[in-house]
Amino acid sequence: MGKDYYNILGVSKTASQEEIKKVFRQKAHQYHPDKQGGDEAKFKEINEAYQVLGDEKKRAQYDQFGSAFEHGQAGGGFSGFDGFRDFSGFANGFNVNFEDLGDVFGGLGDIFGFSARGGQGRRGGTRARRGNDIEVTLTIDFFEAVFGAEKEISLQKTVKCDKCGGNGAEPGAKIETCKSCKGSGRQIRMQRTIFGQVQTQVSCPDCNGEGKTFSEKCKKCGGRGIVREMTNLKVKIPAGIDEGESIRLSGQGEAGAKGASAGDLYLKIRVKPDKRFERDGYDIKSTSEIKFSQAALGDKIEVATVDGPVKLKIPEGTQSDTVFRLRDRGIIKLQGRGRGDHLVKVIVKTPTGLSRKQRKALEELGV
Repeated sequence: MGKDYYNILGVSKTASQEEIKKVFRQKAHQYHPDKQGGDEAKFKEINEAYQVLGDEKKRAQYDQFGSAFEHGQAGGGFSGFDGFRDFSGFANGFNVNFEDLGDVFGGLGDIFGFSARGGQGRRGGTRARRGNDIEVTLTIDFFEAVFGAEKEISLQKTVKCDKCGGNGAEPGAKIETCKSCKGSGRQIRMQRTIFGQVQTQVSCPDCNGEGKTFSEKCKKCGGRGIVREMTNLKVKIPAGIDEGESIRLSGQGEAGAKGASAGDLYLKIRVKPDKRFERDGYDIKSTSEIKFSQAALGDKIEVATVDGPVKLKIPEGTQSDTVFRLRDRGIIKLQGRGRGDHLVKVIVKTPTGLSRKQRKALEELGV
C-alpha cells in the first residue's frame, strides 16, 4: 500500500505550496534528531513526503500514480535514483546544508554528490557540523510586554574554547597538515553498489576530517574546540510581544565544533497576568465600578491605565456594562504601527443598606 504523503505532513490535498513548505519547516524543526524529543524515523518520513509534495511536478505525478509515481513515470522501469538526487529540495525548504545532516542520512551526500552551501565551518576540505539550536522560556510581566524591555538571561551552552581559540590544539602545540589527506579532510574510496562501482568521499580517519593534526590536544576542551559554560546574554524584548510568541537570536545557540557556525537561540515568551488589565490583541480591557448616582447624573472618574491614571467622563444615564474606549492607551503595536485602545467596562454598583430617608427619596423618583 502506498504512503499518504499528505497525511504524513498533515496537510490537505488542496494545500498551497506555501502551506506545505510552512508545515514542513515546523515538523522538521520538531522532529530533528538533534533536538530533545526528536525522532529520526519521523524526520526522514516527513522529508520524503516534502521531496514530493514540495515539487509541483512530482506532486502532480504523485496525485496521479500514488507513492510509486516514479515507477509510473518511467513506464515501469526503475527510477528511484532520481529521488535521491533531488534531496536539494530539503535544503530549500528548511535552509540547512546536507553536511549538517550527515549522521541522519548516513553519508548519502557523499555517495550521491550533494554539495553544501557556503563555507562556514570549513576546516581543510570538510565542514564541521553547525551548532544546535536552543529553546528557552522567558517570563516577563504585563508592562514589559506592552512597552518592551531589556532582560538579562543566563543559560548553560557550548561556546568556543577560549584557550585554543576553537582549533582544539594546546597552545604552543605543533600543528601540521594531515599527511593522509593532504589537508583536504577527505579520503576517496571506491564502493560497490547496485549501480556498479561508485567513488565516495569519507572523512579522513587520521585527522577526523579536519585536514590538520597537532602534537597535543587542548587540555581545556580535549581537542573538541568547544566547552560548556554558563553564559549571560542581554536581550531586547520588543514592545507589543504577546504570550507564546518567540524571539530568534541568530548565532546565540550552541557553538559549532571546529569553527562551524553556531545555532540559534529561540526565546519563547510567557507573560505574567495583571489583576487590573486583560489583553485582547492590541487592546487592553479593564472594569471600573461607579455609584448609582454617578450613572444617573454623570460624573468624571479616575481610571487606571498602563500609562497611569486618566479621567473618564461618565455621561448621565449610563447603564451598567457600558464600554468606553480610551484611544491609543492600549498595547504598542509591533513594527511601530501605533497603539491599540483601552476598553473600560463600567459596572453600576447597586446601593445596599439604605436608610429610610434614602429609600423614600428613591421611591419618589420612581427608580
